[in-house]
Amino acid sequence: MSRLIRGERFSLTRRGESAELLVVGLGNPGSKYSGTRHNVGREVIEELVKRNNSSLKAGKEQALVAEIRLDEKLIVFAIPMNFMNDSGIAVSKLMRRYRLIEVKKLLVVHDELDLEVGAIRLKEGGGLAGHNGLRSVKQHIKNQDFRRVRVGIGRPFPNQKGAQYVLSKPGKKESQELLLSVATAADSIESVIEIGFDNSMQIFNKKT
Repeated sequence: MSRLIRGERFSLTRRGESAELLVVGLGNPGSKYSGTRHNVGREVIEELVKRNNSSLKAGKEQALVAEIRLDEKLIVFAIPMNFMNDSGIAVSKLMRRYRLIEVKKLLVVHDELDLEVGAIRLKEGGGLAGHNGLRSVKQHIKNQDFRRVRVGIGRPFPNQKGAQYVLSKPGKKESQELLLSVATAADSIESVIEIGFDNSMQIFNKKT
């Protein structure tokens, strides 16, 4: 995938400017949670920001934000500074700041238990699969039709609780697989920006 979104970097834009796309990566803040399965959404945003030689800056919306301008269109990458279960607080504030009237302009990146490690799927609306971060987004924006990038992390081990699994760090082999997943998820988002969500879904949802 070409690095098409290497656009102009700039300081946080003036309030009131509408974003073409708001991409939010879910996870938990703090070094305690860095590298855990639950934080792959945050890692995808960090990868996109790195690819654009940009940086995340703290804003008043309880989120770290990087803005990229491509062909006069504003693309926003963001990571909530709230914990996962309160992600929707930052998302709702970001949507107001960037005047996202259409929920389809919100793309949420999150870990997915129902997909094997290495699998990436794009999804529009639908159920929340028990994901507390997605539940919080729905609660605060009063809508669950937002688009998503689901990053597979696999199922818990036998006799292991889901919360324990997602909040733990994977072993060396799985960590390498998740790094590849993060890169692929970032590719899928670049594709969304370049050719649109529906076309990108046809491409990436066919991959293993």
